[in-house]
Amino acid sequence: MRLPSTLAVAALSFSSACLAASWSFDDATLTVSSKGSGGDGGVKEKLSPNSPSSKAITLPAVDTLKIVLTATEGSTGKRPHQAFLTLQEPTTGLEESFPFSLKENGKGKVEVTQKDLPYQLLTSKSPLKASLILASFGSSTPYASHAFDLTLQLDTTAPPTAPTAPERYTPKPVINHIFKVQETSGPRVISFFFTIAVLAMLPVLFGAWALLGANVDHLGKAFGSAPIAHGLFLGSVLAMEGVFFMYYTSWNLFQMLPVAGVVGTVAYISGSRALTEVQERRMAGER
Repeated sequence: MRLPSTLAVAALSFSSACLAASWSFDDATLTVSSKGSGGDGGVKEKLSPNSPSSKAITLPAVDTLKIVLTATEGSTGKRPHQAFLTLQEPTTGLEESFPFSLKENGKGKVEVTQKDLPYQLLTSKSPLKASLILASFGSSTPYASHAFDLTLQLDTTAPPTAPTAPERYTPKPVINHIFKVQETSGPRVISFFFTIAVLAMLPVLFGAWALLGANVDHLGKAFGSAPIAHGLFLGSVLAMEGVFFMYYTSWNLFQMLPVAGVVGTVAYISGSRALTEVQERRMAGER
């Protein structure tokens, strides 16, 4: 005799558990009112989680659609992880979702105006299908159901403007760049100025040598002891000046660097041999 009652209690417990594991909402109210009206004089409709509203809702161009509800998990008010009002164009299936702003106790609201809607929904010939979606983590069954149909009453004096087409990555027309001809040398005035400055310093250099006691008599001994070293060293110095001159007048950097590298190597090797010869004369007491 106890078996039927036990089964009944188990069935009731199972039903309660299933009911507690589903998302839904309570105290849902839909209003359509103009700004500053405080909700008076507009449309006001109660929404049921079990069936869509039988009354078609009209949203004028300057009015605001507002939905206030309490999200529930089972019979307890609770904030879900996701809560949206979704408007769908029935012909194309295009839709746009608007999130609810919710509190911890599940109370929340969402407001929508025609300015928030994309062009594809504004130009719909059929009423938009409005659905409410409530879902969260865990095993609770999410809620997603058709709530009402929304008809848009557009402003005839300011029809919706079609959006500009997005940029596509396709071949573009050829752009012909015209660049200024690169100068091969510097301004002549600057070149002339520095040339005069260098030539003017040569007498100063020779005068300093004479004042410091440069011994020109050792020139013959130097070339007699190491003619190749001294000849290559002086020649490489003059050649380097020629490389700089060619770079200034006609060569580019890639033409100048290899030649400068060869001349510099010759100057380094021959200069070290020439300095060795000079050191030997200094150690012999010749000044």
